[in-house]
Amino acid sequence: MSVVAPPRESAAAPPPAPPSPGRRLAARLLHWWRRLTAMRTAIILLFLLALAAVPGSLLPQRSLSKTNVSRYFTDHPVLAPVLDRLYLFDVFSSPWFAAIYLLLFISLIGCVLPRALEHARGLRAAPPLAPRNLLRLPDSGQLTTPLAGGAALDVVEEELRVRRFRVVRREGVAGPELSAEKGYLKETGNLLFHLSLVALLLGLAGGKLWGYEGSILLTEGQGFCNSFQQYDSYKSGPLVSGADLTPLCIDLQDFRATYEQNLTASSFTAKISYGAPGQAGKDATIGVNDPLRVDGDRVYVTGHGFSPTFSVTLPDGTKFTDLSVPFLPSDTKTMSSEGALKLPDLGKGKDKQLALQGLFAPTGLVQNQILTSVDPRPLAPEVAIFAYQGYLGLDSGIPQSVYSLDATQIDRGRLTKVGAANLTPGQSMTLPDGTKIGFTGVKEFAALQFSHDPGEYWVLGSAISLLVGLLGMLLLRRERVFARVAPAAGGGGTVLTVATLTRGSGESGPRFAALSDDLGAALGARASKPEDSPRDS
Repeated sequence: MSVVAPPRESAAAPPPAPPSPGRRLAARLLHWWRRLTAMRTAIILLFLLALAAVPGSLLPQRSLSKTNVSRYFTDHPVLAPVLDRLYLFDVFSSPWFAAIYLLLFISLIGCVLPRALEHARGLRAAPPLAPRNLLRLPDSGQLTTPLAGGAALDVVEEELRVRRFRVVRREGVAGPELSAEKGYLKETGNLLFHLSLVALLLGLAGGKLWGYEGSILLTEGQGFCNSFQQYDSYKSGPLVSGADLTPLCIDLQDFRATYEQNLTASSFTAKISYGAPGQAGKDATIGVNDPLRVDGDRVYVTGHGFSPTFSVTLPDGTKFTDLSVPFLPSDTKTMSSEGALKLPDLGKGKDKQLALQGLFAPTGLVQNQILTSVDPRPLAPEVAIFAYQGYLGLDSGIPQSVYSLDATQIDRGRLTKVGAANLTPGQSMTLPDGTKIGFTGVKEFAALQFSHDPGEYWVLGSAISLLVGLLGMLLLRRERVFARVAPAAGGGGTVLTVATLTRGSGESGPRFAALSDDLGAALGARASKPEDSPRDS
């Protein structure tokens, strides 16, 4: 009697080894990369970028006006420091705005480049196989023709090629068939739109990093050279140094403002000479919409005003002439302007410094002992000035505007008013110490802006290609046509089954109906055409 041994239990499979820390880290990074480069993430980042720009339009920015920021601190002493710690006065140069900008840039690149490679492969690929049951497609139908199957497909191919379809014929399982496709330019436009958006971001970033601009007020007869030290205000990218500025000097020779009958300015023209330092200048005339363009730099006229000229005669007979400073317009309709002329070097000692502050009226009219202007043109110039003597505080280390006196010096009594008068050209007033101040005339000044943006042409090209891509996305259609032939019932003729798939703007039904009518007419014309007879040899 034999004994059958019980089967041995198979050894349990060992559990899989856990992935190494390196593989876990790589998997996590890949997961984050896929989330970042998803189209949904790009849309969210674009929305966040627009949302982050809102504080930059609601709050004053240091890059545009430090004075307005200082005024906000004065008006909101508790809230302003909190906002400043959040970089809300420097929104567009803040770390969090740069982070959103950079993430959006990476997301767009990671999203668009794979799609571009896939689209390039699709351009070389043949149209897809026809579905097994064409009549299940939304736009489909059948045509009967006495032509043979191959001849019927020849007619369909000719009609589709006239419509610029790519056509491929195959021998399918259900019979001879044809696949055609067009509208790849729609996807090309989609990719062009997104790639142009990336290029636009690059151009804007390049302009911010390597661009700069400065503003200055020039009175007729004055000039400046392209240097940060000579600008009234300027801003530059973090990668710009003083050595990167274009060596260019500009002299303002003459300025003219033209006015309409309603006294609104119609044009500003400035006659200038420009050139490299130490070289003879070239003459040019520039305007608001007609800037000077030199080697990628632009010089704009952004405004104008008046610079009253004064003469000062000291008690010892020393005379100073042609002393002027721009008076800033306080009323753009009548060009009433306010300003100050500081003369720290005319007196004897710090406590004997001289300054003039007042109002200039191009066409003056005194009402109730108050000077006003009734016309922006310098028809009857007049100036109301207050003379001050004392300490101006220019060397105190505290910054102050060059267009107004330091009110704290007046409040402290260190700057005292010693005279006041309304003067027309040629008139003068005498101060208690014998100093004589004369109003000698008026000159015009131009507000010029010097701009250098290396990314402007890049941004322009990107914007144009972005618009072209958008038009392609909106106006073009992605369309596929399938056709299959089979013998008609009873063995006579051919049944042609046609179907289309359309993706894009507009309705596909009318287009399919028009295609079916054209195919029916072409099949009928081919069927009625007699066979060509052989030529005689």
